[in-house]
Amino acid sequence: MKITVRTATEADLSALLSLYAELNPDDAPLPPATAAATWAAVSRQQGRTVLVADVDGTVVGTADCVVMPNLTRGGRAILFVENVVVAGSFQRRGIGRRLMEAAVRLGESAGCYKVQLLAADDAYVHTFYETCGFRPLATGFRRYIL
Repeated sequence: MKITVRTATEADLSALLSLYAELNPDDAPLPPATAAATWAAVSRQQGRTVLVADVDGTVVGTADCVVMPNLTRGGRAILFVENVVVAGSFQRRGIGRRLMEAAVRLGESAGCYKVQLLAADDAYVHTFYETCGFRPLATGFRRYIL
């Protein structure tokens, strides 16, 4: 099995939407025009990289990365990682780890001083991120806007 991690392209949109449906199964599917417009905005955003894991020509995982410029820490940026998902039928094969390694390299190449993410309140997920070198060092807060 050959795993390639690369930057997503517009041609990957359908596969990304399928992965996001696994991540958030209660979400209604995006109408095609909305998905295309959103992808166009994402792909133009400076500092934004959507990574995909490709196994033998099939996109099976993704991680959305955003470099945020920062006025502290000597002006070094922060890389935020969101929407990490590996297709259920491809989990536990090293794909998630490869995505996270690529995200860290992306942060290093952008001069970031840290890579940060929020994780579901799930022991399995926490163990995964810890094995990728992440540590639970802060308490996250969120407020959903409906």
